[in-house]
Amino acid sequence: MAPIALLTDFGLLDPYVGTMKGVLAGLAPGVAVLDVTHGVPPQDVRVGALFLDAAWPHFPVGTVFVCVVDPGVGTRRRPIVVRAAGRLFVGPDNGLLGLLPDAEVRQITAPWGNPSPSRTFHGRDLFAPVAARLATGSPFEDVGPLVEDPVRVVLPLPVDGRGEVLYVDHYGNAVTNLPGADEGVVRIRGRVAPVVHTYAAATPGEAVALTGSTGRLEIAVRDGHAARELGLAPGTSVSWEPT
Repeated sequence: MAPIALLTDFGLLDPYVGTMKGVLAGLAPGVAVLDVTHGVPPQDVRVGALFLDAAWPHFPVGTVFVCVVDPGVGTRRRPIVVRAAGRLFVGPDNGLLGLLPDAEVRQITAPWGNPSPSRTFHGRDLFAPVAARLATGSPFEDVGPLVEDPVRVVLPLPVDGRGEVLYVDHYGNAVTNLPGADEGVVRIRGRVAPVVHTYAAATPGEAVALTGSTGRLEIAVRDGHAARELGLAPGTSVSWEPT
């Protein structure tokens, strides 16, 4: 059986992740449950969508993802399941699933969740039970009606080599929307960061740019924290120039 994979902004200090795993263990015994991340910045739907975009291609076909970054939980936002690239994605219709390619989207109306759900924990009471049903053989078509207007995430596009920081990772590297490059320099907040191929190509404390695992240029400081040391944050302007 293909696994269930979890992506949330829950962190690991509270019991939320463990509770969801308990629900899945009860409803889908024997199905492996994997963690993509629980470190999405709280309520940051765009970063959650970017994390999912970076991760899902590396999971086997058939994987069912449960994705919960849901500041609108308990409101009229739709709960959905997306079928894309041979995988299923369960979560809120708020853009979190909005970067998936060639997506077929259905609203969850099947009575597969907790009959008395919490207004604040749909991860436990709706999304996990739906994922368990799908992982154990319930057809995608039985989820509910097709959704023709799912919420999309709009990412800023670079123009003439000018872009911006999308997010800062755990190491302090600033991931930008600039496409990967093998040469040139990146200008950022008055600093010039040469493009290198590896982190080790920089000297300790040096600011550099390199193509990260997402295929985008990122700014790093060798043995340091680029965001803190260079004053970088989502939205900070950056530009790439050839050399």
